Amino acid sequence: MDWATTAAGLVDETKSLITAVNVALLTDSLAAPSDKLPDPNATDRRGWWGDLDADTIWGGWPIGSKLWLLKRAKIVDAGAREGATTARVQSYIQACLQPFVTNRIITSFTVAVTQVGVQQIDAQIVLYRGAKQSVALQYQALWSELFPGAA
Repeated sequence: MDWATTAAGLVDETKSLITAVNVALLTDSLAAPSDKLPDPNATDRRGWWGDLDADTIWGGWPIGSKLWLLKRAKIVDAGAREGATTARVQSYIQACLQPFVTNRIITSFTVAVTQVGVQQIDAQIVLYRGAKQSVALQYQALWSELFPGAA
């Protein structure tokens, strides 16, 4: 994952929304007790310790996505028992981004997830900010980059 950086290699503060979305997508959200963990012998539901009472302490929300739950999943279609992998990816991204709308950082967003190869899922996200110009983000080779050898 590339961060929005300046020529000097520092985080580009003018791209704070992009950086916030990248952090949210790449941080492991706490799995629900009912979620199937990638390792059947594991009990670690992950999550970030800073989420503890984040809303009470600083008006925040739990950060992260559940994309990590797909670490050992194969890319399958809608006929699979657990449903299409692309649909699960889309659902996890949407859940991750919804707090940006709820907290009025953006007005809305769209997510398009596509399987473009046997081992590759791409995601395109468009963030809408009212009268401001929308921000389009493309995550290519999402699957193969996040989970090498998973497909």
